[in-house]
Amino acid sequence: MKKVLLSATLIAGFAVAATSAWSQAACKNRGELDVNYCDENGDLVADLPKDPKKWKNPSTLVWAYTPVEDPAVYEKIFSPFTQHLAACTGKKVVFFQVQNNAAEIEAMRSGRLHVAGFSTGPTAFAVNVAGAVPFAVKGYEKDFQGYNLITIVKSSSAYQKLADLKGKKVAHTSPSSNSGNMAPRALFPKEGITPEKDYTVVYSGKHDSSILGVMKGDYDAAPVASDVFERMARRGQIKEADFRVIYRSKKFPTSSFAYAHDLEPKLADKVLSCFYDYRFTPEMKKAFDGADRFFPINYQTTWSPVREVAAAGGESFGKAAYVKETEREAAAAAAKKK
Repeated sequence: MKKVLLSATLIAGFAVAATSAWSQAACKNRGELDVNYCDENGDLVADLPKDPKKWKNPSTLVWAYTPVEDPAVYEKIFSPFTQHLAACTGKKVVFFQVQNNAAEIEAMRSGRLHVAGFSTGPTAFAVNVAGAVPFAVKGYEKDFQGYNLITIVKSSSAYQKLADLKGKKVAHTSPSSNSGNMAPRALFPKEGITPEKDYTVVYSGKHDSSILGVMKGDYDAAPVASDVFERMARRGQIKEADFRVIYRSKKFPTSSFAYAHDLEPKLADKVLSCFYDYRFTPEMKKAFDGADRFFPINYQTTWSPVREVAAAGGESFGKAAYVKETEREAAAAAAKKK
């Protein structure tokens, strides 16, 4: 019920946003950004508001990490960094557990979330709908960390290629997910199979839910992010030998880290330096496939492959598409509870 109400809240929020200062003020370029924002420098992310009175410098910084798995797991993993961010900024810092992508994006759009890690697909919605400004990806000294879309089946099954899934039940994670939904819809037709048309799509909600669902036999297959699959195997939650990978895509960037576009400039700069200067603890390196830092990125260039995949699949990251995606997520969640 909460997810259904969330969708209605989003729609109501957008209606109010239509009267925002940005929508009334002259904006030379907005692109796909919502009317709350403007992009006059053409870098595809929201500009800092021109009126300093609209800049935010909260006494408590609220930050979150994408709900690709159990949020409590990541709150613990990021605990040393959360403490570092507090000491570095001189502010109280609170980690906010979010249960789905829509809730995380809405929290930043409404001003309740100041810094966040967003999943690959939802990053573009966060940029356009919530004014998020991505600045980093987990990475190494010379490059950022990437992942592949992989499609998994039980190793005991007869499925050897995507075409074998015709007429089967396949778990997609959520409508806004890149590897869990949008990339499969864009890439699979080239492999001879089209989601919805050739197989039944069931939304699981999260990558780990899709993986565990395949293991239990709830789904015949699932497209998921390779890094989530590998982490679950390292933790002992699954055994790789129990699965077969029948498809692997090219590399995509992993979750982005972004700040709200209206943070006071000095605070935003401080947040960036706090992220860039931090080196992961051994526990964080283990959890994030050996990544040891937050690697600087540029949304316009780094997320280009993600936007291209969405475009190829007839998807967009604008407000209308986002409202539609949240409604689909809510409907999928309601159906799953029945």
